[in-house]
Amino acid sequence: MTTQPPQPDEIRALIETEVHREGPLLPILHAIQSAHGHIPDMALPIIAETLGLTRAEVHGVVSFYHDFRSTPAARHVVKICRAEACQSVGANALTDAVLSHFGLDAHGSTPDGRLTIEPVYCLGLCACGPAAMIDGKVIGRASAESLSSRLEALA
Repeated sequence: MTTQPPQPDEIRALIETEVHREGPLLPILHAIQSAHGHIPDMALPIIAETLGLTRAEVHGVVSFYHDFRSTPAARHVVKICRAEACQSVGANALTDAVLSHFGLDAHGSTPDGRLTIEPVYCLGLCACGPAAMIDGKVIGRASAESLSSRLEALA
């Protein structure tokens, strides 16, 4: 993932790697986000023009799928499951406590760029809820105390 703002030629090159696929919009968006950590606003008209879509259509897809970001995430991404199975065993209280602990709203990042906390709808760990994920590693039976202390320990 680069830290420099993407240039139009970089976006076009990423589009070219995926445009041959059937239904190329999602693979293109994933490639751009993988390379840059988010889908920059300046990429939307380039994608739209290449695929014969409107900018609104591309924006609609980016905003519909929760995994796509319009701004870069922090160094560590924390996802807390908000699906019904996890809610039934305390996910709402867990989410509220962790967000409060770090002074964040959902999808917010700490000012130091260390943590981004996002609600998600199912991590596939329904029998071990409430579930969370830190940088791709799932955690079952999470508590506010255990999750907050794990997050505090992240550099």
